[in-house]
Amino acid sequence: MAKNGFKILDSDMHIMEPPDLWEKYIDKKFRDRAPRGMTSHNVRDLRLVHPDGKEWSRTTTPQNETARGHNFDEKQRILGNDAARGWTSEVQLEAMDIEGIDVAVLYPTRGLRALVDDRLDPPFAAAMARAYNDWMYDFCQKDPNRLIGAGMISPYSMEDAVNEARRCAEQLGFRAIFLRANPLVDHQWQSAYYEPLWDALEALNLSLGFHESTGTGRNQVGERLEPNFMLRRVYAQPFEQMLALGCFCAGGVLARHPKMRVAFLEANCSWLPWLLWRLDEAWELDGDVWAADVKLKPSEYFKKHCVVSIEPDEMIATNVIQQVGNAQLVFSTDYPHVDSRYPEAVNHFLKLPLSETDKRNILWDNCAAYYAM
Repeated sequence: MAKNGFKILDSDMHIMEPPDLWEKYIDKKFRDRAPRGMTSHNVRDLRLVHPDGKEWSRTTTPQNETARGHNFDEKQRILGNDAARGWTSEVQLEAMDIEGIDVAVLYPTRGLRALVDDRLDPPFAAAMARAYNDWMYDFCQKDPNRLIGAGMISPYSMEDAVNEARRCAEQLGFRAIFLRANPLVDHQWQSAYYEPLWDALEALNLSLGFHESTGTGRNQVGERLEPNFMLRRVYAQPFEQMLALGCFCAGGVLARHPKMRVAFLEANCSWLPWLLWRLDEAWELDGDVWAADVKLKPSEYFKKHCVVSIEPDEMIATNVIQQVGNAQLVFSTDYPHVDSRYPEAVNHFLKLPLSETDKRNILWDNCAAYYAM
């Protein structure tokens, strides 16, 4: 397609799951427990409920029932037709054409909240993930060369996680699996608990995409700011991603797994130079005690293994390129989320004061390398 001479790979485009996804796709022995998606006048209603009508997931702010402002009304206008047509594969491809996207790796919307609930147990959570992945596979079949899935993995059992990662790679053709940056179990990312999954991702050549959600979580930093959704959105995603990045780069995960590729998505990138400097300083001061297996500076592990997504209008990201380089940034439209610049996301990015080489690397080359395309 090539817009303004640039091929574009969207590192983190979102779908809107149908309300009955889990009812239709989950293993029949779990069907009576499967969540139902809610619909309302809000074209981007993200709520899930249990069959008994109780709100799905742990959250203190009613999902999508916060005060409406001008941005809410604008998104209703822009996305109303897409919602009316059911957020189908055809709708997704049309949105890609409008933006000039050649290929998109697809991440969830409701699915970011699907594995956060008090009633989940490991077998049910694994079934939820399998159902989502089966639906995603079918969704991508409209044009599998342009629509590529990122698989849902349940963190509640590493045996289930490894088996599903293998299925995603070998049967479904996905390029990545995703996890919430906010851990949903009582293990830090550098814990031995996750080692079987990291081993499997290396063996399967699957990328790992960390993605956070604003509205739910487990001891998420944004919870301190309830009920102010605006402030929660400012802090929840970048802070959780910063914590995850530190665990991987300074906690020893990447030191032990030299073939891993990790992305930190939809959380800005302008904080990156400071965080890497801070991690390097901490490693130099205390690494001999707390990070004995980390042999390189954390910033060096980051540059070898990681990417971070840039927002289309993140003007101050020029500092990231000056201080870190252009090889670790990837691009996303974030369609159809509330803070997306769709249908002008690519146009916003092309206006940033970056060189053509920077833009080419960010729009395609870095992302293609990350997803091993």
